[in-house]
Amino acid sequence: MNRSKPEMKPVFHNVLLSCFLALGLNAQADTVPNKTLAVSLQCEHLIKPLGIDVLHPRLSWMISDGRQGAKQTAYRILVSEDSLDVVRKRGASWDSGKNTSGTSLVSYRGAVLKPFTKYFWGVEVWDQNGKPGSSSSVSSFETGMMKMENWKGSWISDGDDINKREAPYFRTIFQSSKQIKSARAYIAVAGLYELYLNGKKVGNHRLDPMYTRFDKRNLYVSYDVTAQLQDGKNAIGVLLGNGWYNHQSIAVWNFDKAPWRARPAFCMDLRITYADGTSEVITSGKDWKTSSGPIVLNNIYTAEHYDERLEQPNWNMVNFDDGKWTKVVLRKAPSEQVVSQAMQPIRNVDEIPARSVKKFNDTTYVFDLGRNISGVSKIKVDGEAGTVIRIKHGERLYENGGVDLSNIDVYYRPKDNTDPFQTDIVTLSGKGPLEFMPKFNYKGFQYVEVTSSKPINLTKESITGYFMHSDVAATGKISSSNPLIDRLWWATNNSYLSNLMGYPTDCPQREKNGWTGDGHFAVETGLFNFDGITIYEKWLADHRDEQRPDGVLPDIIPTGGWGYGTANGTDWTSTIAIIPWNIYLFYGDSKLLEDSYGSIKKYVDYVEKISPSGLTTFGRGDWVPVKSSSSLEYTSSVYYYVDAAILAKAAKMFGKQADYSTYSNLAEKIKQAINDKYFDREKCTYASGVQTELSMALQWGIVPDEFKIKLAEQLAKKVAADGMHLDVGVLGAKAILNALSDNGQAETAYKLASQDTYPSWGWWIVNGATTLYENWDIKAARDISLNHMMFGEIGGWFFKGLGGIHPDEQHPGFKNVLLRPNFVSGLEHFESEHDGPFGKIVSSWKRSGQSVIYTVNIPANSSATVIFPLKGGKKAYRNHQPVADKMEIAAGKYQFQIK
Repeated sequence: MNRSKPEMKPVFHNVLLSCFLALGLNAQADTVPNKTLAVSLQCEHLIKPLGIDVLHPRLSWMISDGRQGAKQTAYRILVSEDSLDVVRKRGASWDSGKNTSGTSLVSYRGAVLKPFTKYFWGVEVWDQNGKPGSSSSVSSFETGMMKMENWKGSWISDGDDINKREAPYFRTIFQSSKQIKSARAYIAVAGLYELYLNGKKVGNHRLDPMYTRFDKRNLYVSYDVTAQLQDGKNAIGVLLGNGWYNHQSIAVWNFDKAPWRARPAFCMDLRITYADGTSEVITSGKDWKTSSGPIVLNNIYTAEHYDERLEQPNWNMVNFDDGKWTKVVLRKAPSEQVVSQAMQPIRNVDEIPARSVKKFNDTTYVFDLGRNISGVSKIKVDGEAGTVIRIKHGERLYENGGVDLSNIDVYYRPKDNTDPFQTDIVTLSGKGPLEFMPKFNYKGFQYVEVTSSKPINLTKESITGYFMHSDVAATGKISSSNPLIDRLWWATNNSYLSNLMGYPTDCPQREKNGWTGDGHFAVETGLFNFDGITIYEKWLADHRDEQRPDGVLPDIIPTGGWGYGTANGTDWTSTIAIIPWNIYLFYGDSKLLEDSYGSIKKYVDYVEKISPSGLTTFGRGDWVPVKSSSSLEYTSSVYYYVDAAILAKAAKMFGKQADYSTYSNLAEKIKQAINDKYFDREKCTYASGVQTELSMALQWGIVPDEFKIKLAEQLAKKVAADGMHLDVGVLGAKAILNALSDNGQAETAYKLASQDTYPSWGWWIVNGATTLYENWDIKAARDISLNHMMFGEIGGWFFKGLGGIHPDEQHPGFKNVLLRPNFVSGLEHFESEHDGPFGKIVSSWKRSGQSVIYTVNIPANSSATVIFPLKGGKKAYRNHQPVADKMEIAAGKYQFQIK
């Protein structure tokens, strides 16, 4: 017996460990901290996603290993339909075999994936010594439709006219007579929807599906609804909203004239697998019924109107009497491409109680949330039947304390007064307290004005705000000794999230447009701070849908047709190249760049056709400058060069040698043309010498290498001559801080970033901003949205210019991190963290007497190149030993002293 115990213990341990693995738990993470382990498994950059449609999904992971120099030297991926197969190290669907590689992003290459199938997978890794680590937890992904022909349901609508304002409701009943093992709902919608099973809403998404070019591509959403079904009869309810599909309100962007416009419709398959192995598909079809209800108007651009008196209680329950409901209408699919919405959804992410309320009288109240957000408000109210309540949302107040919409309703063109801007209208039934929150709309606001036709009693608790946006994980963090810097970073992130609604927008109130320029100006800020790859991949698919055959792109994407004008040029629509390139740099994932390659090429070819000299005026220019204008030809040509250079790099990466030769030569031609016309070598200046023109040459690599330092000095002198203040528009705001800090002028960059008098980012903050503004001048006559992202590069610059964290183009995805910190005077300490594809990168410094203590953390399986900013005879030390000005370090934690 005594001998059997030592033999039984490891057997028991392995069985227990297998159970942990099958449950997806990392039992080893705590017990074996120094043993290599694959963690954070993702498929298509999502955790255990449903509805994967791609044939070769991307599988990725990180390495947990606390040892200095930890890295992966080999990996093996196992994929099977049986989780125990993976635990037992069998890959029935795919066994990649042992691959000698440090990569942690691999595309599936196994047996052809079947639709509607759950696959389990895990990773084995080998450490820096070639020794096997512990097996990862078991993760999973589940395929969706895979092909259009796998849909069983019909597209249905209520058949009404596009001008009918009431939202359509749909319902059906089905019988489930056997024990249910699992159930999945797949729903594709032209418009917006909420799905209900047995009276309860399915999921917590908002504003699904995401906005696309509806006549080119539609998205469907997948849900695990096993727990919401019941034995016997079940009720399905679907409520449809207009969204961007049936735009009834009128604005200068011509949304109402979109070529796809029609009454909202949907298609749904509910796939049930029973315990006995059989299956059944409940589908949308002619047996469904439809009616209207209390949502009497809904516009994504304006607001939502709700008449409680028209509520049909329990309309989505089994026992509801639908005898007065009518038959549905069958219709064709809006497009021939219905694909999975494999991306982070929009949610009500933060609940924000009102900070204060001002009662004017018993029919007028104004609430202040204390911060500017995108989203909705929820009101709790009671009153007499027929009481009409108007809930107006805005960013500013009049002097009398009422909500002022004049800065955000300027592009709205109402036909009448029945659909006021950003104003929900609720009519009470008088049957007791009501909680109302709109379903198919969002606004940009800080203040909520409630007015009523009859007296009502409201308190501060009567209004709650919900910050609504694409629910992307935070990946960045900074903190410093300067509260203004910390507050500015926070405000920048608020604006970024306020403008992330399944695509990047310019502002959440006035337009809600996917302005291309705003999107690429802010992309680095977005990627340093948030895991947004799924949003950008979706948006670049929208780009490809919108691109004309000649290569031209509109400057708002998606669009109903507006934006193919004369100013939609390189400075704006360079999104087609800049965003895929940045995704590659930040994630080490070339798929988006490869998917966009043909579109980039068509776009560059078009610009070359209209600009054979290498210079182009195709662009919008340095939008909203402080006072000085920049040459349109110069700024547009710089972005033309950027696009051609990215295209050349992509061509080389993908083995397209002829294209590489063509476009690298084109890039050099453009650069030469810019320098020949605009660069004064004797004075070392560009064009008229304003801040934007000098900055862009440095930011985008136009200036010859031997002139960079001198040009940066010229830029610093120009900033000083401008009173250490900005004199830039959006193009200069993207470039200026990087141009300075990357070329020896970090002190000037920091002074600009921390400036708190007009014009500056800090000027907004000291005047109460909780988001970024559209204009440096707070009291400007136009361009005065108070929640814009086009000046948002500063949120990424904090990581680069102060923390020194940069992706390495030669080793993208932070496989190697470039660390070039700047220990600027005026800060006692600065900490920056970024969670990259390999884990958390930390670059942190603080002053200690006459020295600076610099702390670095490089995650397992990556490395770093550290370049110290040594001036005035200072040297860098580690463990009291001097180190080189530039050094290579492996994964691990390091501390340096600069003295």
